Formats: sequence, C-alpha cells, structure tokens
Amino acid sequence: MSSRYKCNIDATFSSHHNHTGIGVCVRDSEGIFVLAKTLTYPCTVSVDVGEALGLHFALQWLGDMRFDYVDFGTDSKLIVDTFLSNRNDLSEFGCIISSCRSLFRNLFSNSRVEFVKRQANAVAHTLAREATRSTSRAIYYDIPTCIETIIINEML
Repeated sequence: MSSRYKCNIDATFSSHHNHTGIGVCVRDSEGIFVLAKTLTYPCTVSVDVGEALGLHFALQWLGDMRFDYVDFGTDSKLIVDTFLSNRNDLSEFGCIISSCRSLFRNLFSNSRVEFVKRQANAVAHTLAREATRSTSRAIYYDIPTCIETIIINEML
C-alpha cells in the first residue's frame, strides 16, 4: 500500500489588507513536511466561502501533481458535512463545494476529506495568515520559518 499524506487547509481574512489568505500544508504519514503553498485572494469573502475556496485550491493543486492517498483536513465542520452530503446548493458556496466534489471524484480514488480540530490545523492557519500579508502565491519545498516550530512540536 502507498504511504498516505495529510493535507491541512485553512483560510484567514484580513479586513485591513482586504485579502483572503489560503494555506495548505502537506506532510507524510510520519508527520514530516513534504511541501506547502499559500494563495491570496484580493478581497475578503465570507468564512464559509473562504474555507470552501481553500479546499478547492488544495484539491486542484494536489490533483495537478497526481497525489493520491491524501487525507484532506479542514477545521470547518460545515465544509466537510456539505462536501459529504448529496445536497445541491446554487449559492456561491454551494457551487464551490460542487466543484470540489467533482475534482475529488475525478482526481482522487484513495483519499478523503475530514474534519480536524482547530488545534490540529495550526500549520495551515499560520500559512493562511502569512498569505494575507502577501500579494502572490508561494510554494515551499522546505519548511517555511513561520511554521517550523509548530511542525517540530507536533512531531515530538
């Protein structure tokens, strides 16, 4: 069996900068950093839409890189519950979730989307906060200094 990956996702919002930041961190089954990415949207959106955009971004990114055996973790219970339901919703939020379901169905056969407690999502939250301070995407192949201590502490 292939090794599993853990992908933590979060969104944060800066009304001061009028940005929505998305943070995604991928680790292996041992908790060792694999890579991370941040993205900034140049506007603030609702919390639900921001979290849904984060999931969509992560699915698209890891799908493009042909990852599988991924446990996508978000601290938004609403995102997970809505993603796992068969309900159709024509709102902006519903359309993003519908697109997430489609990406997931087409790109991932051995993965899952699950709820994680906020404390277990600190790495993605910190990356998302960093993203709100930037205007461009960033890909990290080495552990960014902003999350280094968190990752080390989680591995202890």
